Amino acid sequence: MPGQKVNYFHCVLCSKRTKPAERRSINKVIKKYLRRKFLIEAPDNSVMCNKCRHIYRNESATGIYTCNQSDTCTVSTSDQQKSPPSVSLSLASTAKTHAYCCICKKPGPKLVVIPTESRTAVFVERNVLIPPGNRCCPVHFDNGAISSDAIQQIPTTENAFINRTTITELLQQLRSLCQKNEKQCLNFDDEKTFTDTDYKSLLGISKDNFHDICDAVQGFVKNTPARSLPTSVAIFFCKLKTGLSNVILSTLFRTSKSSLRRAISAVRKALLINFVPENLGFHHISRDQIINDHTRPLAQTLFGSVEKNQVILVLDGTYIYVNKSNNFHFQRRSYSMHKGRPLIKPMVIVSTTGYFVSILGPYLADRKNNDASILTHIINSNAESIRSWLSEDDIFIVDRGFRDALPLLADLGIQAEMPKFLMAGQKQMSTEDANMSRLVTL
Repeated sequence: MPGQKVNYFHCVLCSKRTKPAERRSINKVIKKYLRRKFLIEAPDNSVMCNKCRHIYRNESATGIYTCNQSDTCTVSTSDQQKSPPSVSLSLASTAKTHAYCCICKKPGPKLVVIPTESRTAVFVERNVLIPPGNRCCPVHFDNGAISSDAIQQIPTTENAFINRTTITELLQQLRSLCQKNEKQCLNFDDEKTFTDTDYKSLLGISKDNFHDICDAVQGFVKNTPARSLPTSVAIFFCKLKTGLSNVILSTLFRTSKSSLRRAISAVRKALLINFVPENLGFHHISRDQIINDHTRPLAQTLFGSVEKNQVILVLDGTYIYVNKSNNFHFQRRSYSMHKGRPLIKPMVIVSTTGYFVSILGPYLADRKNNDASILTHIINSNAESIRSWLSEDDIFIVDRGFRDALPLLADLGIQAEMPKFLMAGQKQMSTEDANMSRLVTL
């Protein structure tokens, strides 16, 4: 009748739909047998198929399992070592097969057995059980593991039939995974652990750049039992990117604070020896390279001349905020009245394409170190042999904070491009001066 619930008489043990001729009702002895051996609470109207009934009778006859109406029940030693028949659990599972791919249903013979680690990973990620011995196509693997797209395509059933051996194996794999995650928090030794986006979020650089820096400091930073070379480099850049305290970083990287300090110091010294001189400073690049490769045609048209072979550089001071120091003298000189907080000021020199030529300093933030005085000190002290690198008719693009250094630049024959000032009594700039000031500001 429509709307009436249909009873298909499934077997209480194997969940098979029984035919009328194969249905067998269960008594109290069988209920106790199911409860003791399979942890199944059978309702009063439950039925058992003929096959499961024979299994019960054979075990009772051979003495493997003996049970009577009393509360005592004995199980032989051989049964404790033998895996019981499959138990139905309400977990999603794939079909148990060895003949075709359990993901795309493609038949063999070019199939591979799914490793235990991959089956555990699928269970953790999607809560799907893959029976042992199942096979799949090699194209579904990516770097030794089942790809994310393949995991989403796995066809599943509503129930899973597993035995004691499979459950024990799954628990052991989950236990090993928990122990591994407990011992390591941030692991940069394995390239598969983090994506390129994770590297940029944690370290501020891409994965490829991270490996290039590791190659550059190879041999200058030692591998120790507490940390490897990639871990030391990651600690250094994570400190620069996040500014976290050493206490928090030691927790994230599972290392002591003293080991953390040694890692930061070792990486900093290695970068200053082998990496920084090859990528920063006036000595690492020639004038011709700046003119030919790092000068925009628009800047050359507006400010320079191709015939004069001029270098066009953009100078500006920037800020690096620091914590309040316990040293009173340094605390006073690092406090900026303009920003209202402690900071230091490096002088950044770049080309018109944004290529970093050099970073000089840092300088303290008090009134003695404005942009003009910093540039004057750089030229007078001939920092990084800047006077021999520069030539007459070179162009510096600066802002109005460098106005006091213009006479010094003029004495060296360097042309300074700076936004114009309004003259006394002048209310508005001319069109040429306004446009040029706007271009210099941009």
